[in-house]
Amino acid sequence: MEPSRWGIIYCPKDGVRHIHKEWEAIRSYLTEKGVLYDFVQSEGPKSVERLAAMLASNGYTTIIIVGGDAALNRALNGVLSQGEEVRRSVAFGVIPNGWGNDFAHFWGFEEDNYKQTIDWLIKRRIRKVDVGYCVPRRTEDSHPRFFLNCVNVGLVANIMNIKHKTRRFWGMLTLSHLSSMFLLLFQRMEHKMHFKVNLDDIDKSVMTVCISSARGYGQTPSGVPYNGLLDVSVVSHPEISQMVEALWMLFRGRFLNHKAVKSYRTKEVDFFDNGKAMISLDGAVWENGSTPMKIGIHQEWVNFIIPG
Repeated sequence: MEPSRWGIIYCPKDGVRHIHKEWEAIRSYLTEKGVLYDFVQSEGPKSVERLAAMLASNGYTTIIIVGGDAALNRALNGVLSQGEEVRRSVAFGVIPNGWGNDFAHFWGFEEDNYKQTIDWLIKRRIRKVDVGYCVPRRTEDSHPRFFLNCVNVGLVANIMNIKHKTRRFWGMLTLSHLSSMFLLLFQRMEHKMHFKVNLDDIDKSVMTVCISSARGYGQTPSGVPYNGLLDVSVVSHPEISQMVEALWMLFRGRFLNHKAVKSYRTKEVDFFDNGKAMISLDGAVWENGSTPMKIGIHQEWVNFIIPG
């Protein structure tokens, strides 16, 4: 395997017509710039992890994801399943092409400027970034799941799930927001949770918890993915008017910092009970996720290609 050859996983957007037109434009520019690469196209969300593991096990040391946060998360978990030597050798890159690109946006990669992104990736400027992990306490399922951006427990995980499904159906941003807001009326707003952050033992009804290595879709705006710390925001018992405004601001990519939010910075969170709330990692629903679990952080643990 030539060290300079990229392994690319192309993850088409759900709900978008002419999806291959996007890839053909990217592919044409890669050829124009003389990039050596092999690519595979995901057959769906669950195939990304398998494809990333396959590329890593076949010696690719530059793995580029053409997709969003959820695709990047699944690729991360696929590569890390191949062991310590592979983790140290592989560098991840992303060409944002999904519905959620929060981690890419942190570094300045934008969906509408793939040429600039490719130019930066060619320079291969490597930064070691933090990787969060969730380890179930159950002995029969102790394998960790990893994340680059955040873990959401509760309502925001529901929002991510609903937005993904409605965008797949409607294929339009505005309609997706409206349909998501409508479907939220039928969601359970709070769950009885029990978890420990630093010296606080929290055992009460909570709307949503974000545990983040980065900005967490605006919920942890001070988070950075290289300081070895997790930023945590806990939202409980908001007033109706505040909740509606907060949800709208979240859809717009920001987070309302009101009195219902409590923030922490820590290295570890012990989750004893999530009250059967949905759990998502980097916007991807963790279908087998359950509590109790420990959430922690590995500082500067994987190689990520940043703008050069």
